[in-house]
Amino acid sequence: MEKNWKMIFQKTNTTRTLFFVAADIFLLMFACWLSFLLRFDGEIPRRYFNNLNSFLMLAPFFVIIPLYFQKIYRLNWTYVSLRDLISLFWGLTLGFTMLGILILLFWQPQPFGRIESLIGFPRSAIFIAYILSFIFLGGLRISKRIFLQFSSGRISGKNLLIVGAGDAGEQILRSILLNGKGKSAYSPVGFVDDAPQKRGTLIHGFPVLGNLDEIGDIIKKYSVEEMIIALPSASSPSIKKAVQRGREVGLENIRILPPLSELLSEKISLADLREVRVEDLLGREPVSLDTKDLENFIAGKKILITGAAGSIGSELCRQIAKFNPAQILALDQDETAMFWLGEEFKEKFPQIRFGGIMCDICDENKLEKVFKKFHPQVVFHSAAYKHVPLMEEHPDEGIKNNIKGTKMTAELSLKYGVEKFVLISTDKAVNPTSVMGATKRVAEIMVGLLNKNSQIDFISVRFGNVLDSRGSVIPIFKEQIKRGGPIKITHPEMERFFMSPSEAALLVMQAAAMGEGGKIYVLDMGSPVKILDLARELIQLSGLEPDKDIPILFTKPRIGEKLSEELFGKEERAVPTKHNKIFETAIKVNFSETDFFKEVDELINLAEEEESGENLKKALWKLLK
Repeated sequence: MEKNWKMIFQKTNTTRTLFFVAADIFLLMFACWLSFLLRFDGEIPRRYFNNLNSFLMLAPFFVIIPLYFQKIYRLNWTYVSLRDLISLFWGLTLGFTMLGILILLFWQPQPFGRIESLIGFPRSAIFIAYILSFIFLGGLRISKRIFLQFSSGRISGKNLLIVGAGDAGEQILRSILLNGKGKSAYSPVGFVDDAPQKRGTLIHGFPVLGNLDEIGDIIKKYSVEEMIIALPSASSPSIKKAVQRGREVGLENIRILPPLSELLSEKISLADLREVRVEDLLGREPVSLDTKDLENFIAGKKILITGAAGSIGSELCRQIAKFNPAQILALDQDETAMFWLGEEFKEKFPQIRFGGIMCDICDENKLEKVFKKFHPQVVFHSAAYKHVPLMEEHPDEGIKNNIKGTKMTAELSLKYGVEKFVLISTDKAVNPTSVMGATKRVAEIMVGLLNKNSQIDFISVRFGNVLDSRGSVIPIFKEQIKRGGPIKITHPEMERFFMSPSEAALLVMQAAAMGEGGKIYVLDMGSPVKILDLARELIQLSGLEPDKDIPILFTKPRIGEKLSEELFGKEERAVPTKHNKIFETAIKVNFSETDFFKEVDELINLAEEEESGENLKKALWKLLK
């Protein structure tokens, strides 16, 4: 079945290509003939017929080849863009330039096997043919879009307001218009945008009605039933304002275009829209990246990601795929999650060499086989146990996974000549009060010590909670809301740092690209968010009211929990880097490398002997003193 679809797809592409090539040849020849006709005021002198015949034969040959290499024959007829027309311009310019040079320099060509003089060739005809060719070939390519737009008429559907009159909003409107009459679920009424110069302007015939503060009045005036927020590069305050203005007048259907970091393509359509999520409303500024730095760091390299099926690991895989790696090696022991990650890559990134590897990072023999077979050049070590209460109950598992697993992965990276090893750490490693935080702090120290006298760059990247990750408060709160409440919060003053998975992954990659060995890179998490405010926002996003539809219940902090997390230790100093959302600090330890690793090995042995929880905890805290 899959082969049949491939054959149909290939046949369709070939038919489309042949159609455009044939049409272009005809239009080029027509443009050349018409250029002579225009040059000689409607009557071509007989003595120029040989020149015209040569021109008609040579033009398609010289022009079609540059157009092919400009990928003109791979464009989608329905979604022709300005970029496609620019490619057409360059292809025609190159083709006619070469043709002009040939005609003007070689005065005695023999195109038909006999000597034909091209002396006196009308040079202006070349330029006229070039202009006409651009008009004809460009017109052919935009003809379908023009036809669809003018034939769509008034679209029936829900009255829709688009927030954002920029490129993203225009593409959303264009996608609606191209769906055609009767096929769209939306009937646009216009745009809102805070840029004063856009007010009153028209986009595809639809007006910019006002700014974000006027959303409520516009919704009432035009009976708006749904709103789309098309601000993928805007700050969260703008998005939050739009959502609040819509809520104030009872609008329930609000959808959003995700941040640019989540979009897989520059072409935006209705398929990219999703429901508003809590991360859209947290007040974080959009991430800016040095894409050239990332391209140089990742392109052409084999990248190994441990814990690849987790929230951060899987997002790292997705973001790394955008920068042309030679191969992505995704390693995890979660069978189901690995299966779905592999399926996702087949669908969204078919061009990427993706290797899913089932492996426990504590399985030293299997892990070494992976390094020996693939020789990765960069390792992102994301695998870890992260649940604070569970690690308090099972410290042996925390030590084996977070300490032993990290130690083996780092040492194998050293053995097999990895260029850079990146440990994914956590704010819970700062002045730790839990087993989970302590194991991650030990991992940070190990990575820092291994960097000494090493040709490999060992770095750590530290950040806070990832929104909507498995085991985070958001899925728990959603389930509690689904059951009708109550939402349970350990303390009204409990607060945490949050960022979205895509933001965390991109900043981890940026830190890794610019990072120097032996350093800890700390991501700017913005201001901490109160868990209570997060719970209330989630209730409102569900269309309910806090404390009315869904009660909020306070319990008490669990063992190992802090009311507030920290990003830097007492002896650590935040040093700015060239990226405004990334800081660096150095690892400071008061013991020798030999003594530390000896105690680490003893701790791992205790954990593998299934020592009691209290003894393991004592040994773990002793290691950090």
